Amino acid sequence: MNKIFETPIYGYQRSPDQDAPAPVRHQVIIIGAGPVGLAAAIDLGQQGVEVLVLDDNDKVSFGSRAICFAKRPLEILDRLGCGQPMVDKGVVWNLGKVFFDDRKVFEFDLLPEKGHQRPAFINLQQYYFEEYLVNRVRELQSEGAPIEIRGRNKVEAIGTHHDHVKLEVETPEGSYTVEADWLVACDGAGSPTRRMMGLDFVGRVFEDNFLIADVIMEADFPTERWFWFDPPFNKGQSALLHKQPDGVWRIDLQLGWDIDKEREKRPENVIPRLKQMLGEDVEFELEWVSIYTFQCRRMEKFRHGRVIFAGDAAHQVSPFGARGANSGLQDTDNLCWKLKMVIDGNAPESLLDSYDVERVHGADENILNSSRSTDFITPKSEMSRVLRDAVLDLSEQYEFARPLVNSGRLSVPCTYDGSPLNSADALGGPDRTRPGAPCPDAPLGDEFLLPKLAGKFTLLTIDADAPDVIEEDGIRVERLALSVKDDPTLELKRRYLGDCDSGVYLIRPDQHVAARRPSFDENQFRHAIRRATGKDLQ
Repeated sequence: MNKIFETPIYGYQRSPDQDAPAPVRHQVIIIGAGPVGLAAAIDLGQQGVEVLVLDDNDKVSFGSRAICFAKRPLEILDRLGCGQPMVDKGVVWNLGKVFFDDRKVFEFDLLPEKGHQRPAFINLQQYYFEEYLVNRVRELQSEGAPIEIRGRNKVEAIGTHHDHVKLEVETPEGSYTVEADWLVACDGAGSPTRRMMGLDFVGRVFEDNFLIADVIMEADFPTERWFWFDPPFNKGQSALLHKQPDGVWRIDLQLGWDIDKEREKRPENVIPRLKQMLGEDVEFELEWVSIYTFQCRRMEKFRHGRVIFAGDAAHQVSPFGARGANSGLQDTDNLCWKLKMVIDGNAPESLLDSYDVERVHGADENILNSSRSTDFITPKSEMSRVLRDAVLDLSEQYEFARPLVNSGRLSVPCTYDGSPLNSADALGGPDRTRPGAPCPDAPLGDEFLLPKLAGKFTLLTIDADAPDVIEEDGIRVERLALSVKDDPTLELKRRYLGDCDSGVYLIRPDQHVAARRPSFDENQFRHAIRRATGKDLQ
C-alpha cells in the first residue's frame, strides 16, 4: 500500500484561536483541504486575501480517486503556480480508443490542433495532486502569503449571519469557535456544510454500480484511454483502462444493478475479474478498490448569503468524462477573483451572484453531458441497447456514426453564454472567442498567450490601437499589444480575429472574454469594465 496515504502532511497543531477570549474573525474560511479547497486557498492567498483552511483529516486522499486532468484546469493550475509539477509527473495523453466486443471501432484525438502549451489531458493520482497543492501552499507561506491549513479541525456547527458566518470546530484538544467574513464549502459530495444548513441536491441517481480499481503492474498497453462496450471479459457491461504514473493502472468495470457492494470489493472477488480482463499470467497488486454509482445532481443555488459552495459539495457527475475535479477547479477559478474584488471594495457584493449564474450553467452543462453518457453506457431498455449497439457497429466503418458514440464526453471548458457580465458582441469574430468564452492558448514565438493573461483584467489588442492603461472606478486594466506578425503559425489570427483584420478584447482575471470589438472605443470598453465587475449590469 502506498505510504503517502498514511503520512500527515498538515498535522494538527494548536492554534491561537483556541485560546482567544472571543471568536477570531477571518476574511475567508474554506472547509475541505481536497483539490478544490486547496486551489481556492492558493488563488486567494496569491492575491493577499487572508484564508484559513479547515479539514477533519490531515493527509492526502486515500486512493487515487480523480485521475484525469484536462487542458483548461492545467492552465488554471499554471496560474496558481503548480501546473508544471502536475505535467512533469503525470502521464500525458491525447488519444482515445473505443472497442465493441473485441473490435476497435474507432479512435479519436482530443487535441488535433497545435499551438497549445498544455496537453489535452494528463493522468495523475489525486494524492500527488493534493501533495503538490500543499507544497505550493508551503511555498506561498514562506513568501508571506496569509494562508493557514489546520488538520484535524472538524466543523461541527455553522451559524449564518448577514455579515459573517460562525463555526464550531472540534479538535483533538476540544472545541472552539471561529468566525469568517466569507465561508467557502469545498467539503465533498457528502458535504457536512450542506447538511448542517439543511440544503440538498436535485437531479438523478443511477442504479448501475461500477468497480473502480487502481492496479500496480508492468504492462505494455499504450498511453491512451481505452473504453470497451460489451467486452468478452465483462459481457453485457462496459470497461475502462487508463495509465497512471508509477506503474499504476486505473480499471473501471461495470457490475450491474443488484449487487452486494462490500462483497464485490473483497480481493478474492476483485482479482478474478481483473484476471479475466488482463490475463491469468499478468502479475498485479491492488492499490485501491471502491464501488461507485453514477450521480448527476447539483444544489439549486451555489451561493447562500455568506456561504458559497464549490466542487463536489455543489454538484456531482458521473466519473466518465473527467468532469468532477476539472469542473471544481473551474468553480474556484470563477469565484476567487470576484471574492477578492468584493473584499477589497472594488465590486458590489452582488458580483458573487454571477458566480452562481455562471457555475450553475457550467454544472448543468456537465450534468447534461454526463447523463447522456450514462444513458448510452448503461441502456435502460432493450430497445435502447439495440440502438446503441447499431451505432457502435456503424462507427467501425462510417464517420457519421462516430459522434453518436458516447463513452463519456470528456471535459471541456465552459463558455458562459448569457452571463450578466458579458458585453454584447456587435461586430463579429470567431465563435470560439465570443464573450463568455475561455481564451484559447496561442503560440507567441517561444512563449504562449495564456500566461500573459493570468490573474488580472487585460485589454488584449491585436493589430489595433488603444491606451496602455485604462482606470475605471478603481479598476486598473493594462494593455497587452500583439500583432499577427508575432505568430508565424497564424493560430493567433485564426483563434482571435477570424476574418477580421484587428481585434480588441477585455479579458477577465479568469481568462474568460468579457467584451470583444474589432477596434477600441473608450466609452464601450469603460462600460464593459463596469459590467464585468458587476457595477453596471442591465
